[in-house]
Amino acid sequence: MQFIAGIGFILGVLALGSLAATAQQPEPTDIRAKIAEVEDWVIGWRRDIHQNPELGNREFRTARLVADHLRALELDEVRTGIAHTGVIGVLKGAKPGPVVALRADMDALPVTEPVGLPFRSTVRTNYNGVDVGVMHACGHDAHTAILMGAAEVLASMRAELEGTVLFIFQPAEEGPPRGEEGGARLMLKEGAFKDPKPDVIFGLHVWPAPAGLISLRSGPSMAGSDRLYITIHGRQTHGAMPSRGVDPITVAADIILGLQTLVTRQMDAAASPAVISIGKITGGVRHNIIPDQVDLVGTIRHLDPASHDKLIQGIKDTATGIAKISGATADVRIETYAPPVYNDHALAAQMTPTLERVAGDVGLLTGTPPTMGAEDFAYFQREVPGLYFHLGVNRDGVPIGAAAPNHSPNFFVNEDALKVGVEAMVMMALDYMAAGK
Repeated sequence: MQFIAGIGFILGVLALGSLAATAQQPEPTDIRAKIAEVEDWVIGWRRDIHQNPELGNREFRTARLVADHLRALELDEVRTGIAHTGVIGVLKGAKPGPVVALRADMDALPVTEPVGLPFRSTVRTNYNGVDVGVMHACGHDAHTAILMGAAEVLASMRAELEGTVLFIFQPAEEGPPRGEEGGARLMLKEGAFKDPKPDVIFGLHVWPAPAGLISLRSGPSMAGSDRLYITIHGRQTHGAMPSRGVDPITVAADIILGLQTLVTRQMDAAASPAVISIGKITGGVRHNIIPDQVDLVGTIRHLDPASHDKLIQGIKDTATGIAKISGATADVRIETYAPPVYNDHALAAQMTPTLERVAGDVGLLTGTPPTMGAEDFAYFQREVPGLYFHLGVNRDGVPIGAAAPNHSPNFFVNEDALKVGVEAMVMMALDYMAAGK
């Protein structure tokens, strides 16, 4: 998940969300018993995947683990190698009905994990030319294990299923390596939704909130995301004689500030929330040399597709204009990662009672504010109605605001919440199929 908001979102959720009352419809005891039977397996899979993380388009071991599991369940079909390392399992129920897709992402992040967990990652690899640690700092290990558990439960109910379930294990949600395609967009390009095409798709993401708390927003839920690359060309000179050259470092500083003004003064903060953050600055080799070039790399987030073109054009005009008045030039390149995540209103209303039952006493939080985090799950939602929700995984007793956010080396998953994720995926599939639409 491409995060840029964390604690602030959680606080906003608690302040603005409404805690839905628990529905009265009881959960089938046999299904909960099945989930209890696989809980230890889910935890074991999660720990194994956590200890052996892989970056996007390189999830070879994880994909083998998933594919071997799906084959052991004797699904009707198991496809591998989709979008490099993606895996899709097809489970056809004994009775006719809708096709429901359930999705989990498998990739880890270039983050070094601190000492602590007995199953912590010590994996290192090369990422864009840099030696880095690799860690499941966003919880995709939990997502994969949860969907493996859901497949186990649903496969055991084949004779009762009123439809077909598509299990989608996606690589490279965090983005493919430089120069490669990957993720949800490539899975669709390579036929993920063909034969059979799902009627709906469901997905979840773990989040630093009370363990087992489910949060759901109808409509725009997560931001669209673009990657921003700006190269500023100046003229190298001695650091003691800046007037003899053109300083791209000061131009870079002006551009960074100008981009913030673009968001706060040219975009409608209420109708078109947006964020521009620069996460990497590269330039210069020595203390007394003003360099020829500075490179900026950042992220752009938006919630309103209608204002996206204006935002992108404003970024280009701001960067090139500031560079020009300083005697420099700026090359701007923008790569789209994903559009906003949009939860279908009718589907959200239909599945709310299901999630209420699953959440139980911990509760379902509805009406939550959107987050500026991004997810390429949005591409699946462009093809069929989809629902994407968040599952709390805080340690017991850890207050809101004190837990490390996703993408932090200290991000923690409370494994007690994994069974809630399994139940949510299973029950959404069953309830949707039972409704026959």
